[in-house]
Amino acid sequence: QGDVMDLPSVEKAVQGQEAVVCVLGAGQKMTGTIRSEGTQQIIQAMEKAGIRRFICQSTLGAGDSWENLNFFWKYIMFGFLLRNVFADHQRQENYVLKSGLDWTIVRPGAFVDGNRTGNYRHGFPSNDKTSKLKISRADVADFIVKQLADEKYIHKTPSLSY
Repeated sequence: QGDVMDLPSVEKAVQGQEAVVCVLGAGQKMTGTIRSEGTQQIIQAMEKAGIRRFICQSTLGAGDSWENLNFFWKYIMFGFLLRNVFADHQRQENYVLKSGLDWTIVRPGAFVDGNRTGNYRHGFPSNDKTSKLKISRADVADFIVKQLADEKYIHKTPSLSY
């Protein structure tokens, strides 16, 4: 519990933990910097507490996964409608990449409602154009939880989609 924008609160929340999972979001807001600023606070708190393992959810399209996107997502959604949200994801990832933590940046496609299927693609290359660019929140959670016990994607940025 706590306020991710309040460093003492974050420091208290991470105390005694072996790993931290970050799935920050701003809900329906189309502006703000909660992802980047909150992630920066989490990284500072983790470094102070000596916690190494960090799993951070970003978005498909960030960083080198931009090429996975189709025209609609590149130029309508992230290029126009969600421009500020996407920029915050990029800043968030930059903080994680510059940290000295054992990080994994998870890049899911667009969230859809649905149950956990366990049947999704992950870690596909940035030139792959065959993904559906969507995945259920439950399957994203499934993948993130699995990363707590798996080192395959440490210092990597696996994308997720059906």
